[in-house]
Amino acid sequence: MKLVIGFISPYRRAVVGAMVALIITAGITLGLGQGLRILVDQGLATQSPENLAQAIGLFFVLVLGLAIGSFSRFYLVSWIGERVVADIRKQVFNHLIDLHPGFFEQNRALEIQSRFTADTTVLQSVIGSTMSIALRNALMLVGGLILLFVTNAKLASVIFLGFPLVIIPILFFGRRVRQLSRLSQDRVADVGSYVGENLAQIKTVQAFNHQPHDRRFFAEVSERAFDIARARIRQRSWLTALAIALVMGAVGVVLWIGGLDVIHGRISPGELAAFVFYSLLVGVAAGALSEVIGELQRAAGSAARLFELLQTPSELVSEPENAVTLPIHVSGQIDIEALTFHYPSRPEAPAIHHLDIHIRAGETVALVGPSGAGKSTLFDLLLRFYEPEAGTITIDGLPVSKLTLADLRRCFALVPQNPALFHGSVLDNIRYARPTATLEEVKAAAVIAHADEFIRALPQGYDTRLGDSGLGLSGGQQQRLAIARALLADAPVLLLDEATSALDAESEHLIQQAMPALTAQRTTLVIAHRLATVRDADRIAVMDQGRLQDIGRHDELIQRNPLYQRLAQLQFRDSEEETSPVIS
Repeated sequence: MKLVIGFISPYRRAVVGAMVALIITAGITLGLGQGLRILVDQGLATQSPENLAQAIGLFFVLVLGLAIGSFSRFYLVSWIGERVVADIRKQVFNHLIDLHPGFFEQNRALEIQSRFTADTTVLQSVIGSTMSIALRNALMLVGGLILLFVTNAKLASVIFLGFPLVIIPILFFGRRVRQLSRLSQDRVADVGSYVGENLAQIKTVQAFNHQPHDRRFFAEVSERAFDIARARIRQRSWLTALAIALVMGAVGVVLWIGGLDVIHGRISPGELAAFVFYSLLVGVAAGALSEVIGELQRAAGSAARLFELLQTPSELVSEPENAVTLPIHVSGQIDIEALTFHYPSRPEAPAIHHLDIHIRAGETVALVGPSGAGKSTLFDLLLRFYEPEAGTITIDGLPVSKLTLADLRRCFALVPQNPALFHGSVLDNIRYARPTATLEEVKAAAVIAHADEFIRALPQGYDTRLGDSGLGLSGGQQQRLAIARALLADAPVLLLDEATSALDAESEHLIQQAMPALTAQRTTLVIAHRLATVRDADRIAVMDQGRLQDIGRHDELIQRNPLYQRLAQLQFRDSEEETSPVIS
């Protein structure tokens, strides 16, 4: 909760205004007890209509002040809650999108999404409501106890002796509630993650008749969440029940003792009425605090889950202190020398081992080889998703480690093996590479990628909205949109990671016809598992187990490289027509 206070501190003026309104409303509420004493002793006991009218008039003034103060308190506190939660969401999101991609391979995206929704909702409720209730009842409790002693010290002593009996269970059960609240939030996140995962893959679920198993497993997940929630509710119920029973029991004792004092004339009826009023205020405040503490403990669990994300360090090396400025015009020459890299999870086997490749500006180089050869890893190193352990990568002679990530990545346009499309229109998805692009520029890129024809056939053309991950389009259509996006980026280096793997024969033929326009005046690196798609590349680099085995043109490699020969034999017959793909 200390971390949450850091988000509240920029809005000190609103906090001060809310505190002033809070103090005023608490003061007026406490003042009602004195008004009640005056009403009984001076209005009713004297049987004077004038005194009664004055007492009632004072009561209405207090009520009006209470209403205005309550409005101000509620508005300001609710505004602070919404404002702070919005700031937390923005800061957590801004941090997450800069984290290393490996973090999301080890953590479920849907579970992280649950923290954004369920946990921030809990925080908003606590900051915008529960915190105000807690402060108000704390003031009422302290003020009520003070006024109890002012009104009648003897009777107040009875209440005060019972006070520790309330605090002890609050502390004991509060700790249990906090632990169970964290577990409850985790189980709720599991439920949300499982639902999202199954709905996202609904065709696979139904195709394998997996619904009975999913129903059983989801029932188990839901029951685990319910069991934790039931334990948390039980602890909170005990907490509330004990607090109310003990406090109200003390009030009952006070009524008995005070009633005897009134009968014997030691105190006035108005004094007893005021004392009972303050006793009830103290009792209600203590009971409310016991409930509020449970909510605060629950919020502490939610805040911990959110700040756990916020404090997750990125594995990426920080931006260089003395960054080199990249020229506006980049030719795209890439030099890789003695590059070596191990994945942290597999330190015994190098993913890239002493790799040397020199790629001229405007050249098209294909990377081929079996699975695990290091082709995709090389792309990750070029984009600095990982840092090499040894060796250097330079672009136009500038080391990539000396460039800011923004400068480095504007040099590349990536077309991944699985096209990454987002919920939104076709126009939005292509324009993702360059949000300021005009409609004409978007259409020009789509034409080159042979996507314009099928886009125009969609119900709303370029304004047609896509489902999540491009749902509703064929694999070939999705890939062509990804290629159009990369073209729109107009980067000096194009990275094609098996970009034709999802295309049918006709679509692949269209892309092959478009390749000259795709690669014109830009350096192109192509990861390919179908050699037919890269036979016309300027050079083909054959990789195996992170090492560069050979590099040359197709005809040269067929003659001299055994690995390339084997890959070719698996894919080509005597006519060198493609027959089947090799998994890369």
